[in-house]
Amino acid sequence: MRILIKNAYILTMDEKLSKFKGNISIKEDKIEKISKSEIEGIFDKVIDAEGKVAMPGFVQPHIHLCQTLFRGLADDMELMDWLKYRIWPLEGAHDEESIYYSAKLGLSELIKSGTTSIVDMETVHHTDNAIQAIYESGIRAVTGKVMMDYGSDVPKSLIENWQSSVYESTELLKKWHGKDGGRIEYAFTPRFVVSCSEDLLLEVSRLSKEYGVKVHTHASENRGEIEFVEQDRGMTNIAYLKKMGLLDENLILAHCIWLYDEEIELIKNSKTKIVHCPSSNLKLSSGVAKIPELLGYGIDIGLASDGPPCSNNLDAFIEMRLSSLIQKVRLGPKAMDCNTVLYMATMGGAKVMGKEKEIGSLEKGKKADIILLDLNKVYNAPSFKDNVESQIVFSGKAENVDTTIVNGKILMEERKLLYMQEEDIIKNCNRAIERVWNRGGISWN
Repeated sequence: MRILIKNAYILTMDEKLSKFKGNISIKEDKIEKISKSEIEGIFDKVIDAEGKVAMPGFVQPHIHLCQTLFRGLADDMELMDWLKYRIWPLEGAHDEESIYYSAKLGLSELIKSGTTSIVDMETVHHTDNAIQAIYESGIRAVTGKVMMDYGSDVPKSLIENWQSSVYESTELLKKWHGKDGGRIEYAFTPRFVVSCSEDLLLEVSRLSKEYGVKVHTHASENRGEIEFVEQDRGMTNIAYLKKMGLLDENLILAHCIWLYDEEIELIKNSKTKIVHCPSSNLKLSSGVAKIPELLGYGIDIGLASDGPPCSNNLDAFIEMRLSSLIQKVRLGPKAMDCNTVLYMATMGGAKVMGKEKEIGSLEKGKKADIILLDLNKVYNAPSFKDNVESQIVFSGKAENVDTTIVNGKILMEERKLLYMQEEDIIKNCNRAIERVWNRGGISWN
């Protein structure tokens, strides 16, 4: 399959941040050529992108597809109450169909808003069904079953024996890791230190090295969380992860709001990755991560929405805008400029995934993960003096995304999903949430 995208304004996000009007040819799953000149050849499909921007798809390296079903059902709560009284009971009440459609709903939103790669954290049960939805969607993903075997506040519906948790995770890895030519990868996913025993974390560390896969977890999101870890484990959160043998370039830490200086040094020296989730951090009143300072240390940082019950969206445009604005209040108007934010939303996320040689920028030989944006909208205008980065970061919306391509496959064209039935997904989600809510035994008040 060969595709030609012609007459696009190309925002490459390469090292030089090159941008120019030109053409892109795709062969199978890779970018074959990018040129300011006409590209000759025979193509199976030609997309005339006159008046549109072509750029790499957004990379969101911290998502909870299993929670999409819970959107709007856990508002106005801080993290630990949010988990104990809403999210954990709801996750524990999932069935095979509800988690499948929850994932489908989230994937539809992600593709429609221009996200082409994710790192996903599922729940304890029925992960196979969520990964099946990922496989069918065509999106690029690193995903894994959440692991929880510790804590008095964890409901019985989620608490597991660490040996069985490890066994199930390993079986999922064997089934899904490397699927579809590597489009889907598996990661070990212990939820956070608060809900994981030392035995579990040590085994995750060992197995992640044995299989050469990522570990994806939460860390230092909430003051209560870090106080618990210090009291329960006798050391700071990041130091404890180091003791467990987890701190290395394959570890992905979501949030990292409350870090001591010595913890920042540990993260930097170990090449551990961080994911910033501004909507979630603000809505749960967790705090504001010191992203400009962490970037100054040379730490790889990606940008993501987290889960729909704590951000109420999976829209990279909202996260980009917020990630800039909240730092300007702290550090002045020049903090987190458009180029920094766009880099974090593309190449930054690619580096977190360990895929910067494959995705994150539009360059010859890289995977054809491309989005086309139509910025000719009243809320983007005017287009003047090459202000495209500002149009995207500060006035961009999901509705600007016209076409989404992953692995050389068109997943959305002219805002129509080609492999997902939106009405069917919404209908099934509306039906599923009622039985999940009732099964979870949750009071609305």
